[in-house]
Amino acid sequence: MRNLKVFMAYRGTNYHGYQKQDNAVTVQETVENALSVILNEKVSMHGCSRTDTGVHANNYCFSVKTDSKIPTKGFVRGMNGQLPLDISILSCEDVDEDFHARYSCIAKEYIYLIHNSESKDPFSTDLKLHYRRPIDEQRVLKAAKYFIGTHDFAAFCADSTGKLSTVRTIYDLDIEIHGSQVKLLVKGDGFLYNMIRIIVGTLLMVNEKKLPPDVIIEILRSKNRLNAGITAQPHGLYLNRVFYK
Repeated sequence: MRNLKVFMAYRGTNYHGYQKQDNAVTVQETVENALSVILNEKVSMHGCSRTDTGVHANNYCFSVKTDSKIPTKGFVRGMNGQLPLDISILSCEDVDEDFHARYSCIAKEYIYLIHNSESKDPFSTDLKLHYRRPIDEQRVLKAAKYFIGTHDFAAFCADSTGKLSTVRTIYDLDIEIHGSQVKLLVKGDGFLYNMIRIIVGTLLMVNEKKLPPDVIIEILRSKNRLNAGITAQPHGLYLNRVFYK
């Protein structure tokens, strides 16, 4: 039996997240239906992350085991011919049997895109957050540095029920501004439910001077979701890269 490591990109607008659900169209269901056709067998894929409704992916990894002898190049072409236009297979390779897209992952990188302008951008309404207030880059960066390191992120999790641990490590959190486009980049060993969207929402409240930059320390220590900021909308969030040994 072969084990395939596959990278894909998708626009999450039309999907209720990645994970398969009974009464909603999801990325997993859509891709697995295409896999069954191309591989000529019913298979289950293992994804690297459970992205939420409306969240996008530039590089999403999944693994799938199959008895099919289809060449990897033929797999990419066949899947792209079978999938809708908002999902694209980027690459495919044979890997060791013990590779698992989720459990073999050692780090993930997300980006959050903001259209920072008084006027809305009709070409990115479901791809970037429209934010009208000017962004104080230095003030936001001052707050962002407090997230870097290993912390208990319970205050930045929408639901920590059943979690064995809410401790995570953030390797980098940076902001890039190019005209009206603002990009927040976050890299870490793993993320809790809505963690990045709550971090972004909190940083925007810091930007608006509703919170001081150094309050991040107190919020982390409190482990109380009520002390953190709002949850930013999902359509600005992208899974950008996943890292393996």
